[in-house]
Amino acid sequence: MILKLVKQRVEASNEKDLLQMILEGAKSSADYNDLSHNKFIVDNCKTLFFAGHETIASTASWSLMLPAAHPDWQARVPDEVLEICGDKPLNNEMLRKMKLKMVIQEVLRLYAPAVFVTREAFETVTLKNIVIPKGVQLQIQVPFLHQNPDLWGPNAHKFNPERFANGILAACQSPQAYMPFGNGPRICVGRH
Repeated sequence: MILKLVKQRVEASNEKDLLQMILEGAKSSADYNDLSHNKFIVDNCKTLFFAGHETIASTASWSLMLPAAHPDWQARVPDEVLEICGDKPLNNEMLRKMKLKMVIQEVLRLYAPAVFVTREAFETVTLKNIVIPKGVQLQIQVPFLHQNPDLWGPNAHKFNPERFANGILAACQSPQAYMPFGNGPRICVGRH
């Protein structure tokens, strides 16, 4: 099924989506050939499908459960959706106006899809008297960052979407500590 769609796209496509980006990346590879090209595309599509399935299901579940456990938020979210959207389909502009975005950001803070991010030290560095040699793999524990009272305040373990009322920059002592999808050049494509 995937290869059939790939063949159609290779023959003629003006699409500008993730699949097209994967195709263009595979085509521009120095060791391009049909067999490796097809395997690369199928493997990436499988990864995106399976990795995206669990993370979306988990985030959706927490996005329903946490407001349900906090009656003030459970009432606010649907009322706001009806007020802003009415009977029109939801779009990005409407979403930007909603407190629902704060709820989603808070859910991702408390229950991020990724529990750790791995980085390699490209050079030897010293952090607070700890020497980290070049080449060492570091694991950054996302829940520790997202629920650290030094970064998020004394109620860091509590569901409080209001902390995002003025955006991520104002929510945390160090905005880089908010990384539900990782950070940097290898940030998760599921972020959008």
